[in-house]
Amino acid sequence: MTRPTTTRPAAAIPAQPGPRDVTDAAPATPGGDMAATGSTDGASVIPGAGPSGPRPGERATVRLRDTGEEEPPRYAPEWLQLREPADAAARSYDLLDPLRIRLANLPGRAGGGLVVHDIGCGTGSMGRWLAPRLDGTQHWVLHDRDPYLLHFAAVASPRSAADGSHVTVETRRGDVARLTPDALAGASLVTASALLDVLTREEVGVLAAACAGAGCPALLTLSVAGRVELTEPHPLDAEITEAFNAHQRRGGLLGPDAVTAAAEAFTEHGATVRLNPSPWRLGPEEGALTEQWLRGWVGAAVEERPELAERAGAYLAERLEACAAGTLRVVVHHTDLLALCHPVDGGA
Repeated sequence: MTRPTTTRPAAAIPAQPGPRDVTDAAPATPGGDMAATGSTDGASVIPGAGPSGPRPGERATVRLRDTGEEEPPRYAPEWLQLREPADAAARSYDLLDPLRIRLANLPGRAGGGLVVHDIGCGTGSMGRWLAPRLDGTQHWVLHDRDPYLLHFAAVASPRSAADGSHVTVETRRGDVARLTPDALAGASLVTASALLDVLTREEVGVLAAACAGAGCPALLTLSVAGRVELTEPHPLDAEITEAFNAHQRRGGLLGPDAVTAAAEAFTEHGATVRLNPSPWRLGPEEGALTEQWLRGWVGAAVEERPELAERAGAYLAERLEACAAGTLRVVVHHTDLLALCHPVDGGA
């Protein structure tokens, strides 16, 4: 089947004016090949919002296992833009104070800046959320497969920290196939969003070992928890949730078990781990996001259990009608993880 070619709007992510300290920033491609996934009612789902059948060890924007094959990105910038406000509202503020304390006491930090590696950065939403909440000079290293996303992550990155210090950024295109302590040499912090649940247990162990070996903390946000609440409750809610969770675990991926596995892996390496809930709370103001999320959520469930198709179609129609009327509210549960690894040269 031929995939539709979609022109990506230049205004998908707002660029900030002024010079940027950017290395290896790839230019935006005027047009891109984006596969629209289907929902049970035949409508298109923005790529990234629905089932895309990732291989084990691969997410849309970063691959931790090198297969030697080049594939088109699966996340559209439109989806990342649509979810960014909900992500920002959901991330746990309670984890920031212990993170700030650890960063302030890192060896060699006195008078020095932070180096933050953002794995699978997409359009850079983590940097836009976190950089203005941390003090001191910061240099962000943005990792992603998609040069188009990297372009927007670079030009829309924040220019100043919480205390007005300068923030710079560089981009690194390509797959993170072998994450090691050497690859994170000099890192003050590793960040990621919506990453853990699309990794295998082995890959989570590799990530934990790399962070521990480099002696840097990790802030890993917005991992799916496998729980959803919709108002009003419906008899099919539980079946759709169960099928969706099974879809998330395809190919050995951790899905909703990811945070537990990651906490165990970091703890085994001597890190102190803190977990906090970070749910999306979607109401009438988030109707566009809720609609896309619903189509993707139900679509993944039906892809996992095709026998649900007829009942799920009616269910989706009912939920979309409530969404359009402004009466539907959804809580999509996620969990944020902060791992405070021991500094490698004996710092606090």
